Amino acid sequence: MTEPITVLLAEDEHLIRSALRALLSLEDGVDVVAEAATGDEALAMARAHSPDVAVLDLQLPDLDGIAVAEAIRDALPGCRTMIVTSHGRPGYLKRALASGVGGFLPKTVSAQVLADAVRTVHGGGRYVDPELAAEAIGAGDSPLTARESDVLELAAEGAPVDEIAARAALTPGTVRNYLSSAASKLSAANRHEAVHIARKHGWI
Repeated sequence: MTEPITVLLAEDEHLIRSALRALLSLEDGVDVVAEAATGDEALAMARAHSPDVAVLDLQLPDLDGIAVAEAIRDALPGCRTMIVTSHGRPGYLKRALASGVGGFLPKTVSAQVLADAVRTVHGGGRYVDPELAAEAIGAGDSPLTARESDVLELAAEGAPVDEIAARAALTPGTVRNYLSSAASKLSAANRHEAVHIARKHGWI
């Protein structure tokens, strides 16, 4: 009899985490050995249990799932990672794949699809939701520079220019230039519209 695939679940919403565990526990050959509600907890659990596959929520309270996946990969090269998310934007998918994540799928998938994805990723394959993959191809790459993305992300929180400048260690004039450049590249009328467009594509 083959050994079951051991799984770590990282999801901050207890109800969703319990549901994922219950769904996976019904599948033959899949064994959930650890759960976590934060990125730090996921790393600690990964080190303690050395799971075969870590199933990570994209948006954990302290770290995003992609950063956790990278840290797990560095600490446990034998552990494969996959992301489940309710924020399946193209930019996130591209970042995840570039970081070596093996699977990327929405939380709306069936138990069967989730289990199939776990098996595929465990076997060294890649499993990406077809709709998300099509969206990512259609969206193209972000036109923003890293600095423009950073400044736009700070602007997304509603901070005034002076506060953004202080937090980003820039002058207010430079912040305005970055915001103006980002809005121009995204064909946005103002920074608020630029934030909306960038978020929709998962570029910030």
